[in-house]
Amino acid sequence: MAMRHNGRSMRDGRADGLRPLRSLDLSTVNTFADLLKAMGDTAFSGRQLGEAYDVLMEMLQPDNSVKVVLTLSGAMTVAKQGKMICDMIDRGMVDAVISTGALIAHGLTESIGLTHYRHDPSQSDEKLYQLGYNRIYDTLEMEANLNEVEVLVRQTLKENATPEGGWSSARLCRALGKKLHEENLGTGILRSAYEKNVPVFIPAFTDSEVGLDVATWAMRKWCDENNLDPSKMTPEELFRVPPQFNPFLDLLDYAKLIGNAQELGIFTIGGGVPRNWAQQVAPFYDMTNLRVGSQFTAPRFKYAVRICPEPVHWGGLSGCTYIEGVSWGKFLSPQEGSRFAEVYADATVAWPILMKAVFETFDAKK
Repeated sequence: MAMRHNGRSMRDGRADGLRPLRSLDLSTVNTFADLLKAMGDTAFSGRQLGEAYDVLMEMLQPDNSVKVVLTLSGAMTVAKQGKMICDMIDRGMVDAVISTGALIAHGLTESIGLTHYRHDPSQSDEKLYQLGYNRIYDTLEMEANLNEVEVLVRQTLKENATPEGGWSSARLCRALGKKLHEENLGTGILRSAYEKNVPVFIPAFTDSEVGLDVATWAMRKWCDENNLDPSKMTPEELFRVPPQFNPFLDLLDYAKLIGNAQELGIFTIGGGVPRNWAQQVAPFYDMTNLRVGSQFTAPRFKYAVRICPEPVHWGGLSGCTYIEGVSWGKFLSPQEGSRFAEVYADATVAWPILMKAVFETFDAKK
């Protein structure tokens, strides 16, 4: 029987089914998996990371039926996390990638053998501009690198006929990945995705270097075909030649891919457009049923893991919790068996630790 003191019931947590915490004993830790399992019984961000490991391991079981979507934002390839993304794809952990265009563009510079550099804080941004360096927080991307990416994009577009219905981001990413594969260029997200038949979607395509590359390719091609001199044209004359690009192909291809899944999982780095574009697939199905008259079953995510430093109280989408997404019909509720883990941390710190533990365990089971 519970004791009472000053009107309060002095209950024992175990009797109420509470999970006890345990002091982190590093002498018992021999692997990264051991570390994260132990951290799961601590507190704060350490516990969050331990819970993320637990959810990922259930989501990534080789014999389950979960289709996994990886969404990426932030300068993760500039921050040298790209090889880890390739490792996830190469191990068969990912069924679709949804990314910002910038992340893919900066990853391409590395794929074709180019380099990023540390920023010297003594150099002003004005000086960096004059020298042809683009600063991303504490790292530099050379403008010359992006010009080399443009050459790759232009060559790929030139060598491939425009697909029926036009280009989409997934179609272009696959063509670029194929070229990287055939020319045996370096490790890269698009090469791994092509080799594993994993589609890569860039929903905000024009908000990227690759999007601008496609736009300038279309204008240049149009001028050449019509024997026009761009140096004598006004912006109104030149900026009226849109590429044959249809973003709705991405929307529909992604919806078909996800609609075939028995169960769904999502692993998100950061937030932004990739995260919400990936998650809106179930509301899209709901709206199609309501407005078109179809009778589809909406595919709702069962598993979800996110690493993002933005807190909830700013009210922005990147801080939006998964449980909030239940109200939109994007996720199954915990009562329906869903499992969520959210880690409020810098991905460049938490993500490598998490994936090292996952890879250890995943590879040991093969």
